[in-house]
Amino acid sequence: MKLWKRNAIAAAIVLLVCGAVYVNWNYTQDTAAARNLGEAALVGSRQDPLAAPADAETAEEAKPEEAGAESAAETGSDYFSTARLNRQQARDNALSLLQEAAADEKADQASVDQANVAIQTMASYTMTEAQIENLVTAKGYADCVAFLEDGNVSVVVSALENGMTDADAARIGEIVKEQTGLRADQIKIIEAE
Repeated sequence: MKLWKRNAIAAAIVLLVCGAVYVNWNYTQDTAAARNLGEAALVGSRQDPLAAPADAETAEEAKPEEAGAESAAETGSDYFSTARLNRQQARDNALSLLQEAAADEKADQASVDQANVAIQTMASYTMTEAQIENLVTAKGYADCVAFLEDGNVSVVVSALENGMTDADAARIGEIVKEQTGLRADQIKIIEAE
């Protein structure tokens, strides 16, 4: 009976951690669509607003295309930075819970083994996501972020100038297949707005 309780607790912790990662990812997807452009430009601004020249408004009015392109680029990079940060924070929280479960002196060996397997799986997912992101950007895409879950992967790619074509989706899908071994129906490719 005692062994069953410990295994149930370890399984519940693993499920809660996976649920937290999914909810966090889902929340970042929802907030990315609802983000105010002005806030994103302010947060991601690389210039010091106090150091801007006094006639900054007239300078922006003289070059509206450049200002719009720069703002869109900053917004896109903000999304990817935020998504990576949120993913890492969720993983760090999950990792700390799993490490506590693995280090618990009262836990039986099966619970410790389950926690260690979950930690190894999380590490493997992190490495695979990084490889996918690096290979996609190496193919000429400005930025991307990958989210790997049990048997599924979602890849968000920065907006392309002419929109994503079938060839782009196939190229990205092939990278993901090579790195994960997943089938095409398990891969979701999304173009960031």
